[in-house]
Amino acid sequence: MLLPKELIEHLSRQLIKRINPVYVEIGDPAKGSVEISEMIVTELSAEDRLNDEVREILEQYANYMRENQISYSDMFRKIKNQLIAERKVIRASGRDTGDAMKLSRDKITDISHKLISVFRKSREFRLKKPENDIRLEIVKGFMELLLAEDKVDKAARDKVRKQKREILEGSEEFELLQRRYYAEEMKKIGVDLARP
Repeated sequence: MLLPKELIEHLSRQLIKRINPVYVEIGDPAKGSVEISEMIVTELSAEDRLNDEVREILEQYANYMRENQISYSDMFRKIKNQLIAERKVIRASGRDTGDAMKLSRDKITDISHKLISVFRKSREFRLKKPENDIRLEIVKGFMELLLAEDKVDKAARDKVRKQKREILEGSEEFELLQRRYYAEEMKKIGVDLARP
């Protein structure tokens, strides 16, 4: 998944704080946060399931691809794009759509619409402002947290690059150090990736 579960939980709590009580009245903020978190996880894991499906399809054609010297990554991209078009799936990865953040703007907008549906159906939420105003506030909350997360990711990578000896990006050592520094930086914005 593009975002760690702990970050999604943090995002959900931040969204609750942001919209309660001005935009949406929330009976039990803890339950509301769980509902938001579950919906976001479901949305983001849809593309993971699609990737798994593409891998299964490519396994069936492994010999054909090898015999005809067809690149796995090219075929993966083609099949995934075809399935996305057929199923009208909105890409989650911002980097696949040209956005600088981990999540695409289209996916954030899609999630905001789906959250409004969750709010309308759940007894925990009572809308107090027009739906579009609430949705735009949700999008702002998403964007702010994702921009902060992007800064954290860059800071963690910079820390690894500034080590006394050169560590090659992409190496196992680089990834291990980057994850450690990322967790340290995330703690500074209130997200504890180490907790169970």
